[in-house]
Amino acid sequence: MSKIIASAAIRGAHKIVDNAESKWKQAMDKWGANEPVGFPNTAYYLPIIYGILGTKVEKLGDMEKVLKKSRAILPPLVKETHHLPYLAPALDAGMVTMFAEELIEAVRYLESPNFYTKTEDIKPDNIWLGAADDIILRKRGIEFVDGTAPGFAAILGAAPTKEIAARIAQELQQKNLYVFMCAEYNGKRFSEQLLEAGVQIGWPTRLVSFGPDVSAAVFAMGFATRAAMSFGGIEAGDFRKILIYNKDRVFAFALPMGYVTDEWYANAAGAINWGFPVIADTPIPEVLPTGICTYEHVVSNIPHEKLVAKAVEVRGLKVTVSEVPIPVAFGAAFEGERVRGEDIYLECGGGRTQMVEWVTSKPMNEVEDGKIEVIGPEVTDIKAGSRLPMAITVEVAGREMQEDYEPILERQIHHLINYAQGSMHIGQRDIAWIRINKQAVEKGFRLHHIGTILHAKLHHDFGRIFDKLQVKIYTDKDKVAQLVEQARAVYNKRDMRIEGMTDESVETYYSCTLCQSFAPSHVCVISPERTGLCGSYNWMDCKASFEINPTGPNQPVVKGQPIDAKLGQWKGVNDFVTRTSRGKIDHYNFYSLVNDPMTTCGCCEAIAAVLPLCNGVMTVNREYTGETPCGMKFTTLAGTIGGGLSTPGFVGHGKYNTTQRKFLAGDGGLLRMVWMPKMLKEELADKLKARAIELGVPDLLDKIADETIGVTEEAILPFLTEKGHPALTMDPILG
Repeated sequence: MSKIIASAAIRGAHKIVDNAESKWKQAMDKWGANEPVGFPNTAYYLPIIYGILGTKVEKLGDMEKVLKKSRAILPPLVKETHHLPYLAPALDAGMVTMFAEELIEAVRYLESPNFYTKTEDIKPDNIWLGAADDIILRKRGIEFVDGTAPGFAAILGAAPTKEIAARIAQELQQKNLYVFMCAEYNGKRFSEQLLEAGVQIGWPTRLVSFGPDVSAAVFAMGFATRAAMSFGGIEAGDFRKILIYNKDRVFAFALPMGYVTDEWYANAAGAINWGFPVIADTPIPEVLPTGICTYEHVVSNIPHEKLVAKAVEVRGLKVTVSEVPIPVAFGAAFEGERVRGEDIYLECGGGRTQMVEWVTSKPMNEVEDGKIEVIGPEVTDIKAGSRLPMAITVEVAGREMQEDYEPILERQIHHLINYAQGSMHIGQRDIAWIRINKQAVEKGFRLHHIGTILHAKLHHDFGRIFDKLQVKIYTDKDKVAQLVEQARAVYNKRDMRIEGMTDESVETYYSCTLCQSFAPSHVCVISPERTGLCGSYNWMDCKASFEINPTGPNQPVVKGQPIDAKLGQWKGVNDFVTRTSRGKIDHYNFYSLVNDPMTTCGCCEAIAAVLPLCNGVMTVNREYTGETPCGMKFTTLAGTIGGGLSTPGFVGHGKYNTTQRKFLAGDGGLLRMVWMPKMLKEELADKLKARAIELGVPDLLDKIADETIGVTEEAILPFLTEKGHPALTMDPILG
């Protein structure tokens, strides 16, 4: 190993340990040995120290033994006569650096509790996210296990320009890698450059701004260490297995950008312990022989346009990216991107205009594979900030294609559009909502590229069930309205397929996790009598989806022993929800909005809420934009409970679910419904009347208030009393 690198790494380690010891002594003088310390919301204490040494640092006094251990491991400074080899002492210096930096950052949390946001997203006045807590670890760490995110790039310093920074970040995102950022070079930091370039940063976009100083690099190594313990089942203190796990399973590397200081060398030596190589853009000494890392340990002087490719090569990472010929970046890393306010170039649906998505089967001779048409205005025909109606129709043909597969393909539209950088998609069926930002349009993105995405990716992922696919995108108002009616007739036919089935008649339900990019803890479990809250998947659809794609988002859930038959809770479902929400949610009830209701995502068709004064419930659909008796519009409700939360008193649901027999059965069912928008009453009228007859209240629909009666509880209560609504004589809903 290069004497220059070893010397610098050991010098850097000495400086960092000295700094840690100084900060610890100052903290001891101020708070004393019994002051609690640690990173927020984690069971892993200071994770590197805990994972490598097996030592729990819980109080300031506990740091003393770590500092003594660090001094014992820390090699002496390299002298001119120092003998070869240099690798072992440099690696020791790197490991000690990680211990010392964890102590430094723990003291920082004590001294400045609000220095880091402790959230997944940056804040307007603070972009430093700090250590990932256990919720983030469970949610994001599993991606390193299942291959969704093969690894991460730890970037120290800054690129020469913000444009180069944005290009490198995008290239890493396209390879589905996380980017962990810290340290400054020449007064600049990589994360700040991305913001200057208009790039969204935070955990949802996989661009994680850990902290402003080089010591924040320890958060990246701590994340990797916890992943080995959490997902690899390795015991704390078994350092050898932890390091080997990371070498074999977490494909990470360090990218120092700018002049490499002694402290940077020390952190780089630390990363090599985990099998993470260093690829630099400056001409530092190289360490080319293999050994600790899969291939080379340190590679330098790589041009910025080749930096990512070289890093992937040196780390031995196999990246699978199916090329989609569009002018913006495309990949799962962009799925969490938001398009807001002044950034919007075009908006369709979301209650602002009509929008519908529909996959339909056609005879072979009626489909021209790859044909994409835009009928109506294109992006080039409108001004920034415009709104258009939209209908996306995907016509497929194939010998293996079945009608049962149509909704499965249809639901893929949601995440595939989200994969395009600069686009945001929410909802489905006839309540879809899409936004395209100005930057995407400036790069050349057009509506016809939506067709390009769907053709390429649906063929890639589902090509075995169809042979040909064409896409028609309508933005003409009259034609969109016509297609909405045609599609609704098909949706109704699909929903009717499960009529007669009951939740008791099957032992297996199905999950749907398609919306976890926007609602990370949301796990939708779909039964015959509780369709997906997005409205686009019922039990039969999920069953077909699993048959097509056994590793996809619709997994079988054995419901297991009943815990509460009235509220709708089963042990098997709880176990699945706990596992799939990464421990965020450990149970919920299918048939109640009062007692631990199911989690809700932003794609729900409707939201129900308790109206205590009326002893009943209301529901509001996405298309209704007015006020409601619960005091919140649909958008406010969705923003409040739609992040994957279980919120007593509120629950998202599909429109069709309103007419199913188990709808809120634990709270009194449909007889509790005292208010809904007039448009929803009219849309569901026939089904609601049929259910009302079954319940023995044939005129129930006439007893339900709407906005023409009032939009407050006080305004609708006299109407309910006059009509003799059954909810008024039922047991107290909040008893």
